[in-house]
Amino acid sequence: MKKCPKIAFTMGDPAGIGPEIIVRLLASSPHFAEEAELFVYGCPDILEDAQARFCPDAKLCFEMVPTGSMKASELVFGKLSAQCGLEALLAVKAAAKDALSGKVDAIVTAPVNKAAVNLAGVPFTGHTELIAEICSTNRFAMMQSAGNLRIAFVTTHIALAEVPRLCTFDRIVETARLLEEAVRAEGIASPKLAVAAINPHAGENGHMGMEDERVVKPAVRKMLETGMNVEGPFPPDTLFIESTRNRFDGILSMYHDQGHIPFKMLAFDRGVNSTLGLPIIRTSVDHGTAFDIAGRGCADCNSLSEAFRIACQRAVSRRENT
Repeated sequence: MKKCPKIAFTMGDPAGIGPEIIVRLLASSPHFAEEAELFVYGCPDILEDAQARFCPDAKLCFEMVPTGSMKASELVFGKLSAQCGLEALLAVKAAAKDALSGKVDAIVTAPVNKAAVNLAGVPFTGHTELIAEICSTNRFAMMQSAGNLRIAFVTTHIALAEVPRLCTFDRIVETARLLEEAVRAEGIASPKLAVAAINPHAGENGHMGMEDERVVKPAVRKMLETGMNVEGPFPPDTLFIESTRNRFDGILSMYHDQGHIPFKMLAFDRGVNSTLGLPIIRTSVDHGTAFDIAGRGCADCNSLSEAFRIACQRAVSRRENT
């Protein structure tokens, strides 16, 4: 009998749509409990309230892992609060540590609000950086994926002004290798990768900035020398059109909005965020806390469903290959 992977959901910010999309997802199919052992990390009263509000007649099969004690009576949907930020953070930390110790096989994170976590007095730039810190690794990258569209990011949650300084030769090459590893893990033996330029028109031979000439092009040459199947740097404004992007198995983006804007236009309702390079498996929704619709009962769980599917797939694959 095949052993099911153990999948941990983190509830996200209680004032957002995280608890709602988790209970909606688990209520949407009776087969989820057959595909995986399900755990939800967070505040029991918040999850119980979410089930009562959004799917009262469903029988949900999961084990609650209490990481906080916030009550539903304390909750104001759509409101930024330090307490909600802290509760979301505690759930992520507990799940990541359990994944590291082998108690669970993968974690699927619901959205947190960065401002809320910082309001709680905890410096926080995002799930990606936090989980990498918990895993004690500097070798990591963010990847967005939907079907055959995969985009990895050289830099993540930083100011645009910092991008040229942080897009170093080593970081570009290392992120490309992480992307190549991720694509190979999906069964593509020789992934073909595209590299986006930093500047408009790939710098126009240095007329619009020297970063692509001095850093990106040498990094691409290094990748080619080591046997990687890679092209670029491409002007970012044409890289994501269908006829270009479909030629590649993965795209390397230099900064957050360069890749996130086209990705969300193409796959907002089914996109998945993954953290590459970690010793654990972590996937996430590709959207935020949606404070504007929180508590209204209209949140879409498609992205969470895809994140769960991919987490299960990777957990099973890792188990079979170890």
